[in-house]
Amino acid sequence: MSNEKSPTLPIATGYKPIPNNDQDNRPSTQKKSGFASFAQAFFWTSILLFFLRHLTNKHTDFKSQCVQPDPLFPSKNPSLDALFDYITTPAFRNESIRRLSGAVQVKSESFDDLGAIGADPRWDVFFNFYAYLANNFPLIHAQLKVEKVNTHGLLYTWEGTDSSLKPTILMAHQDTVPVPAETVPSWTHPPWSGFYDGEYIWGRGASDCKNQLIATMETLELLLEASFKPRRTILLSFGFDEECSGLQGAQSLAAHIHERYGDDGIAVIVDEGSTYEETWGTLFAKPGTAEKGYTDVFITVRMAGGHSSVPPEHTSIGVLAELITQLESEQYATSLDSANPYYNQLQCGAAYSESFPSKLKHLLSARQKEQGTCHKKSKKDKLAIEAAKQGPEVKYLMQTSQAVDVISGGIKVNALPERVTVTVNHRINIGETPDLVYDRLTKLAMSVAKKHKLALHAFDDVAPTTPESSISLYTSNHTLQVAPVTPANGSDTSSPYAVLAGTTRAFHAKGEDIVVTPGIMTGNTDTRYYWDLTKHIFRFSPGWDPKDGKGLGNGIHTVDERPSRTLETQASGKPAEDQSANCVRLLDEGAYCLPGSFCPKRKPQFGLSEKKDVGWELSFMSGTDRAKVGLQSLPLDLRIHPSCPARFPYRGFGAYT
Repeated sequence: MSNEKSPTLPIATGYKPIPNNDQDNRPSTQKKSGFASFAQAFFWTSILLFFLRHLTNKHTDFKSQCVQPDPLFPSKNPSLDALFDYITTPAFRNESIRRLSGAVQVKSESFDDLGAIGADPRWDVFFNFYAYLANNFPLIHAQLKVEKVNTHGLLYTWEGTDSSLKPTILMAHQDTVPVPAETVPSWTHPPWSGFYDGEYIWGRGASDCKNQLIATMETLELLLEASFKPRRTILLSFGFDEECSGLQGAQSLAAHIHERYGDDGIAVIVDEGSTYEETWGTLFAKPGTAEKGYTDVFITVRMAGGHSSVPPEHTSIGVLAELITQLESEQYATSLDSANPYYNQLQCGAAYSESFPSKLKHLLSARQKEQGTCHKKSKKDKLAIEAAKQGPEVKYLMQTSQAVDVISGGIKVNALPERVTVTVNHRINIGETPDLVYDRLTKLAMSVAKKHKLALHAFDDVAPTTPESSISLYTSNHTLQVAPVTPANGSDTSSPYAVLAGTTRAFHAKGEDIVVTPGIMTGNTDTRYYWDLTKHIFRFSPGWDPKDGKGLGNGIHTVDERPSRTLETQASGKPAEDQSANCVRLLDEGAYCLPGSFCPKRKPQFGLSEKKDVGWELSFMSGTDRAKVGLQSLPLDLRIHPSCPARFPYRGFGAYT
């Protein structure tokens, strides 16, 4: 404490000491005592009011930490307005379902044990997938630059009109996880059928992530049909082995793009990732602004072999089982770093969710108060521990995970196993490094090795001799540090994050119905290879199904993968209106549009016939729907209309009056 005197408190106006009639010769003591009591009361009241106000501001000022940009709409343009109207219709929905269903029907599995491209025929499925894209998106393949990188990587370039602007990259991956043959009978509909039951599109890759790839292609195809000219160059980068770490696809594509544009040569990247989540009574859109680290650790136990009729007290499998048991008996600490996007989501929840838990809000307020001070960090993160009570999906956003996934060893029931290996997968928490994993596993292995008198080789790249009894720990070359965190300032309206957030809010009928917050997934994406290209990387899969409460959809990486049609079309927030009658195709010679309508390209599945009662009748097939439109008379007075330009691939487009 300082020896400096405290400033004198002011005396209240009109203060008069109460006289003491019993002790007339001791009034000064009473007066001093009365004044001291008053001064203390005044002092502590002032302090209390100050801290109440201070703490209240800290407690309720979360909105300044979660600024919501205004909904951001494109500039008005008649062609684009007609396009936006069209994408809200059942006609477009059905075409979109057809395209996604067809994409699912093209097998494009990637495997961990794939050989070299050109030598392993399993890569050849991607030739078929490219052919499907070329057939269904003819304008893209006619007007954009298309490059094949490392044979199957697809890079599309749509040159902008302003070369001074850095390009935008939109990403997705062509491949899917495999479907084990033994799981096929468990599927409600065959995994490669792309079956649409009126609600869901069933099949492997329907949610991860052919839906995002097809949606991106559909967007550019429609913009080309509307004669849109982007100012900023747009790149589409589609890898083909994301499900096995992207070494052939995304890594090659990123290097190719980097050679062309250099460090920080890209404005923004959007790939698959976080989605929407309804929690605390609020719908959140969560574009991913960070990504956990990654490392696989292989643990091998070597021990002498022999006949199983004379076994040692513990075989190599038993020793490894003991080590696995110790490993799983203790988890990594749950810890919420302030750079973790989930910390931002808590702030947004406290700001905008009426049902946000009071205990979480209290702990969040305490955390904010501690920041910027010399407060000693507690060994246990009370905020993270409380937030983790929501379930494992939340817990592992704030905790390094460990999963014993693959084990192999032993060749015969009567032969002692000489070598057994387990693979442990880890996703590294924000604020931590892979070294945390290596140090912990080394300590665990050391205790087991000492107990069983085994040598220990822990991440030392020393290959033990075959006869040596030992425990070896080593890691793969896929180790990944925690990703750089993308800046996410909603108040900076020119920032990529604010543009993405504002656009996301605009896709909903009322922007205030959704809160946009930085997000994070527990998994990793192909963006791991693109870090040098830009600081603004977003992992976002926009789509929300209010019926199922799902963002990515059901069944990802397991049986019955299926997004719903609601998930695929929910974002616009506009009521769908069937405008199929606005487009008429006359046999195979041309089509006619009503004035002011947007007439999409259609496959030649149409027929026009004269009916005695209704004049002319048009029938067409679209997805699983069959629609018939009766026309009182075939229009004879044809004229060219701006909404039906000659850019469409059919002859004779126009409008009738």
